[in-house]
Amino acid sequence: MEPTVLYLALGANLSFAFGSQIFTHYARRFSSTWMNFFKAIVGLIGFGLTISLTGMWHDIQFSWVCLFLLSGTIGLGIGDILLLKAFSALGAGRTLILFSFQPLILGIMSYFAFDQMLDSRKFLAIFFFILCVAITSLEGFKKDKKWQATGIALALGGILLDATGLIITRYTFDNNPEISSLEGNFYRCLGAVVFFLFLSRVRPYNILNQFKELNLKNRFMVILGGFLGTYLSLALYLHAVQKAHLASLAGVAITGTIFSNIVECLVEKKFPSKYLLVSLIFFAFGMNFLIF
Repeated sequence: MEPTVLYLALGANLSFAFGSQIFTHYARRFSSTWMNFFKAIVGLIGFGLTISLTGMWHDIQFSWVCLFLLSGTIGLGIGDILLLKAFSALGAGRTLILFSFQPLILGIMSYFAFDQMLDSRKFLAIFFFILCVAITSLEGFKKDKKWQATGIALALGGILLDATGLIITRYTFDNNPEISSLEGNFYRCLGAVVFFLFLSRVRPYNILNQFKELNLKNRFMVILGGFLGTYLSLALYLHAVQKAHLASLAGVAITGTIFSNIVECLVEKKFPSKYLLVSLIFFAFGMNFLIF
């Protein structure tokens, strides 16, 4: 993997790690769907303003726009809802362990869609990244050894939809090389926002009223969370998606779990657990196989 692509993916993970701390707080205060809806709106506005100010809009056929919208609906809309429900049903440990298999799923899909092969070094890197997530999840996983079929199905469904969204996005980029990652992100966020708007007709979220209830500090924080966790992280990640070997990129992406744990330790001012320290060692091994 090219160093530039690797740095983009790591930057996206760090940005999302900081944003996820804010997501967690306000998702508990309101709801996970409310937070997802709000951050999709922040992303849509952010990408729209950036593209307009830089004059980077390009002509694109409506059929390709529809594919971007479909990608956003599948990955940022339906997929995120399933993953959040799985998180509630299974807990963080189980969901993250299941999500660590996404590189293998994406690798299989990439092989059939783009003929992207997995060489032995990429496979070893993905293997170490999966170990990272498994180790960091082990402590919470030991507390309850019962499996819930519904939760597992929701998690696997979310993983599959997220991977499908990435495949559609990469296919659209490959057929529209002039389209920037910012434009792709704008259309994907638009697809997610449209999906949530339709969903709100069935189950109203009162997103505007709840936002008005927040004081100035909380309004700033929730917007900052959307900026870091959606706008900045997607801007970096989708730019990497345009160029990267998708399975390897997904392998790097799941290490965002480690960054989230590190940020949590900093926020809560607690020393990293032995599980996190071991996972960092495996992370270093994985990075070695990707870089050298």
